[in-house]
Amino acid sequence: MKVEDVPQDGKFLVDSVARDVCYAVDEQGNYQAVVSKGWDVKADALQIVLDDVIEQCEPIRQRVLRHEVSPLAYHMEKNLMDIDMLADNSGISKRKVKKHMEYDEFQKLDRETLENYAYTLRITVDELVTVPEK
Repeated sequence: MKVEDVPQDGKFLVDSVARDVCYAVDEQGNYQAVVSKGWDVKADALQIVLDDVIEQCEPIRQRVLRHEVSPLAYHMEKNLMDIDMLADNSGISKRKVKKHMEYDEFQKLDRETLENYAYTLRITVDELVTVPEK
């Protein structure tokens, strides 16, 4: 692929911190890294995966609405994280993350802890403490 042919379709990568790097041939015939805003085919495949993730989150969303688990459980699943990953990335112990998965314990969290979780999950605190209506 030539540098000028690198796809710039942009769906998921527009205004994102992530970038897709492709290797293309420049005018001299040398390979070089070229930043792409995305490719529609790749975006369509990613959308299918994201739709599956949202579908898998539905039973957890229902459990949150019944106050059986905290919204943290939903957002972890949506971000494809488990307790170990969230603990490692947030700096909160695994034991505490597991405890915060309980609805009543999550409701007691202070603002700083909520902000830490929200930052780790790349969402706002307002998003963290709720689940989508559907």
